[in-house]
Amino acid sequence: MKNFIGRIVELTRLSDLFQLRQASLCVVKGRRRIGKSRLLSAFAKHFDNSYTFSGLAPEVNITAQDQRDEFARQLTTVGVRGIKADDWGDKDPTLLPKLKNAWDLYFTKNDQLILAITGYLGRISLEMDLEELPLRDCITFWDDAGCGISIFEKLKVLAVTGGVPRYLENINPRQSAEENIRRLCFSKNSILSNEFQKVFSDLYNKRSSVYEDIVRCLADGIADQDTICKKIGLQRSGNISTYLDDLTKAGFVSRDYTWSIKSGVYSKLSQYRLKDNYSRFYLKYIQPNLINISLGNFQDTSMNDLPAWNSIMALQIENLILSNRHLIKQKLNIEPSDIVCDNPFFQRKTARQRGCQIDYMIQTKFNTLFICEIKYSKNVITTSVIDEVKEKIARLSIPKHFSYRCVLIHANKVNDGVEESGFFNDIIDFTQLVTDTTF
Repeated sequence: MKNFIGRIVELTRLSDLFQLRQASLCVVKGRRRIGKSRLLSAFAKHFDNSYTFSGLAPEVNITAQDQRDEFARQLTTVGVRGIKADDWGDKDPTLLPKLKNAWDLYFTKNDQLILAITGYLGRISLEMDLEELPLRDCITFWDDAGCGISIFEKLKVLAVTGGVPRYLENINPRQSAEENIRRLCFSKNSILSNEFQKVFSDLYNKRSSVYEDIVRCLADGIADQDTICKKIGLQRSGNISTYLDDLTKAGFVSRDYTWSIKSGVYSKLSQYRLKDNYSRFYLKYIQPNLINISLGNFQDTSMNDLPAWNSIMALQIENLILSNRHLIKQKLNIEPSDIVCDNPFFQRKTARQRGCQIDYMIQTKFNTLFICEIKYSKNVITTSVIDEVKEKIARLSIPKHFSYRCVLIHANKVNDGVEESGFFNDIIDFTQLVTDTTF
């Protein structure tokens, strides 16, 4: 497919199905706009006998009969005539049970068949949950026109879009970061000003409001399950766990487990973090200004004039870095087999210890802690960051015989005093790391 970017691992896994010598059923799952259909189309283009069918979007007025009529219409376009669209079968009005029967009774007899769909219950040969594209794939959306654009400027746009392919396709490489953000988010009828409700209704239908409430809660900061229930007025039950699991699987939310440094075992304690950059940006900036956006009042607004703009960008950039933490581990020359635990780390306040929050920490089997501070600022980072990290270390309960190394990860610049202090074992410029082909 022209201009198809990334997904090499996923395409390889699909191709491997041909080695099974049997009919294969593949299910591709993921949030709206993540590229499920694009991936399957890119795979199918290599074959002469491939067909694509798509259901109607789950709008309020769309009925089961509408879906059957549309499916019959699409069948006629590939030469299948005389299809009646009265029902999916003689008894059951739903499609999936009929599809399962057809697969078990007929399709499995064709050892050259690969049936790829985006939702199914049955015997599956391959199941893939599509996540956001990694940063090194994201920056290629600027193509050749972006060769003179700094990674820092690209990160500002990615801080809003995340690695969602459909959003990235709307980037104009010839526009500045601010112009792209204004056009995508703050222009009348822009793609990202009307996207939020569609994202959740597409995945969760009638329950979408509950999922939206959870995301709204997490837009204000990390929270545990009890805090989320209190904020949205939901009784703690099995349902909240299901909702949070659904949001985690879809890539909207990250569940960050802390751990015992002494034992090197993950704890049952966890905090939920809004991982989806677009959702937070929408709730913080787009939604509060929807009326002004519809009136065209944001055409000349500077992004820097928005309240707490740099603070929200710091959170967005931190999300990007955490979603691409493999680059950090590679840069620090830490082998995956040597890692005991790694995650954003938190230590709860008790009678014996103070509370503590570490942006990102890696514990190795050599009793070494890599304490990573992630810093974004429009200004040069000064030596004040050293005092901030020292305070965190003073609060952290580090067992005897453990070593720690401090790492500063930034996306702009640090002054000479930070480097000359020797406090940080490593100072990583994330903008360089994204384009460093040695990792």
